[in-house]
Amino acid sequence: MAALRQQYGLNDPWYIQYFKWVGNMFHGDLGQSFVYKRSVTGLIGERAVNTFWLALMSTVILYVIAIPAGVIAGRYEGTKRDSAISVGSFILMAVPPFVFYLLGLIFFGFFLQWFPTGGSVSSTYNPGTLGYVWDRIYHMILPALVAGIITTPSTIQYLRTGVIDNTRQDFVRTARSKGVPDRVIFNKHILRNSLLPIAAFMGNQITMLLGGSVILETVFSYPGMGQLFVSSMTSRDYPVVISLVLLFGFLTLLGNLLSDIIMSIVDPRIRIE
Repeated sequence: MAALRQQYGLNDPWYIQYFKWVGNMFHGDLGQSFVYKRSVTGLIGERAVNTFWLALMSTVILYVIAIPAGVIAGRYEGTKRDSAISVGSFILMAVPPFVFYLLGLIFFGFFLQWFPTGGSVSSTYNPGTLGYVWDRIYHMILPALVAGIITTPSTIQYLRTGVIDNTRQDFVRTARSKGVPDRVIFNKHILRNSLLPIAAFMGNQITMLLGGSVILETVFSYPGMGQLFVSSMTSRDYPVVISLVLLFGFLTLLGNLLSDIIMSIVDPRIRIE
C-alpha cells in the first residue's frame, strides 16, 4: 500500500498533487486509470469517438424530425396538424428521458428484437471492413433514435413560434401587398428568418446531447464517455472522473462558442468582435 501511495503521488499535499496534475494535463498526460491500468488520455480518446458519432447521429435525427414538424405546425397554425404536433410535443416534454430510453430499449430491443440491446459493435467483424462499419452504425441506430426523438419538442415549439411571429411581421405584409406569391414569401422570408435561431442553437444542442450521454449510454450499455463516467464514479477511479468532468466543461464552452460562430455566419448583422 505504501508503494502504491508513493507511485501515485498520494503522499504529497493536495495542492502539490493538483499542480502536478495541471502541469501534466497541459502536456496531454491525464494520469493513469486505477481500474483499467492504462493512460486516461487513451481511454477517454477511445470512448470519445463512440460518444461523438452517437451525438452526431442523434443531432441529425433531431433536426430531420423537428424542422419539418415545427414548420408545418407554424405555417398551419390552429389546424388539426398543428394541434397533433403540439400535443405530441407536450407529451414528449412530460416524459423523463430515462423512461423514454427504457421504453425504447424494451420495445425495439427486447420485444421486437429489431436492434441490439448493448455494445457498439459485434465481435464477429474485423475493424476496417464494410461489415464492421455497418455493424457500428446498426448498434447506434436505437440509442440515437430515442435520444433524437426525446429532444425534438423544444426545437419544434421554438421553430413553430418563430414561424408564427415572422408571419405577422411588417415585411411579410409589405411583400403580400406587392403581389409576391405566398410560396416565395414563406421560403425566402419567413422560413429563413425562423431557422436562424435554430442554426445558432445547434452548438448547444450537441453539447446537451453529449452531457445527456451519461444516462443514454448507461441504459443502452454503449461504451462511450457517459458510461465510462458512471463506471468510474462507482469504482472511484478518480483520475478518469476528474478528466471527464474537465472535458464536459470544456465541451460546454466549445458548444457556446460554436453557437456564436454559426449565428455570425448565418446572420450578417452579427459579428464576433
